[in-house]
Amino acid sequence: MPTYQYACNDCGEQLEVVQKFSDDTLTVCPSCEGNLRKVFSAVGIVFKGSGFYRTDNRASSTSSAPSSKPAETKSTDSKPAESSKPAASTSTPAPAAAAN
Repeated sequence: MPTYQYACNDCGEQLEVVQKFSDDTLTVCPSCEGNLRKVFSAVGIVFKGSGFYRTDNRASSTSSAPSSKPAETKSTDSKPAESSKPAASTSTPAPAAAAN
């Protein structure tokens, strides 16, 4: 069951009440019999990362929507292999030392 925050308009008292979704909101302050109001605050859950949008898991070949990447991003993805990876050595290894 969710916890709701209330504040009294008359005395300023703040209280938290655990209620069902189907319960009516409280309107009377328990300490001064004044008017209560619900206090709304920021959401306690935040989704981060990929996988939260409909287009995140679709393959690009089955998607009917145009690509969301700008043209500059696509051109930077096709860099030559030697700039993104260290060059492989083509020289032959040094001969082993001769044992005397």
